Parts: sequence; C-alpha cells; structure tokens
Amino acid sequence: MGGQYRITGDKYPRMRPSRRRGRLAFLAAACVTVLGVLGWGTLQLIDVFTGGDEASAVGTAACRTDRTTGASPSAAPAAALPAPRKITVNVLNATTRSGLAKRTADELKKRGFRIGEVGNAPARFDKKVKGTGILVGPAAARKTSLPVLGTQLPAAEQRADAARKGAAVDLVIGDKFTGLAKKAQADTALAALKTPKPGPVARAGDGPGNGC
Repeated sequence: MGGQYRITGDKYPRMRPSRRRGRLAFLAAACVTVLGVLGWGTLQLIDVFTGGDEASAVGTAACRTDRTTGASPSAAPAAALPAPRKITVNVLNATTRSGLAKRTADELKKRGFRIGEVGNAPARFDKKVKGTGILVGPAAARKTSLPVLGTQLPAAEQRADAARKGAAVDLVIGDKFTGLAKKAQADTALAALKTPKPGPVARAGDGPGNGC
C-alpha cells in the first residue's frame, strides 16, 4: 500500500468489538427480562389474594342463588293439603249397577274421609260417565281436596266448578269403575303428594358461558 500511512509488522488491527462489551450487553438484557417477569408475577399474586378472591366469591354466590331459586313443580304446597278427615265426600252412582255408592262410601270412611250424601248421581251425570269416575268440587278444591281424594281413584277426572258452593266434593262413579285404589297404593300416593318436590338444580357447565 502506498501513501503516508503504512502497516508494519505481522499483525493486523482488530476490526470487531470486544467480547467483553457483548457479554455486558447480554447480561443487561437478561436482567431487564428477569425483572419484568418478576414484576408481572407479583401483580398476578396481588390479584389472586385481593380482587380475584372477591370475584370468585361473587361468582360462587351467584351460582348458589341460581341453584336454589328454581321453582318447585309440585301441584299443591304440602301445607295447603287437608287431611282426609277434613274432607267431606258425596258418593254418587252414575251407573246401572246398584250398591256401588254405599260400598265405596264405606271404604272411604275406613280410610279417614268424612262421608256426606250417598246415592244416585244427578241427571247431568246419570249414565253419562263412561270412564272410571269424576271428582267434582269448588274452585278452591282444585289444589286441595280434589288431589287428596284423587289418590283414592287415580284414573278419575278432576273438575273444579267455580259456581259450586261449600267445601264438600263429589265422587261420581262411572261405568269403568271397579273399586278404589288399593289402600297401600293410595297411602303411598298421598304421602308423595304431601312431600315437597325439589326444584331444578343447575349443574356445572349448564348453559353457554356458565362458569358455575
């Protein structure tokens, strides 16, 4: 090479940065990364032990409320159902077979019901009831006396007459009547009627977006 400056000796000058500088830069970057991770972790821990618990508690309370506010599907509240001894039953025979009303009334009396009128059905029912029977009562008996009496003759139709006076109910015997339900079966049905049914319970994962 010509010119004013000449390179002498058998070694060339170093054209790359020192390794020490590279190591220092790497250590500095690593320190910044570690500090950032530690800071983020600290914030997460604070959230878990403060706000996170509150949100979880609120969510849990909401889930419990949803599970406990389901409506009961029972037909009548247990407290509103009268005992058989408080129900007066008129037993009326709408068939051509004699003696059914008397025998049925005697059996109902043994099972604790109070017996009112016993005899033939009025003209509007006489020889017109093709099924097992019809239970008729005032409007207030729809969810009280009629369901209780219905445990004794499950296949009978139940009718509530808004114009009917008094508290007594009628058991009108139809053409397909062969007798009351067996006492054991009737007692089981009556006990089930008086037992409140639980409402629907929400389960984990029910419904879209449900975190309960």
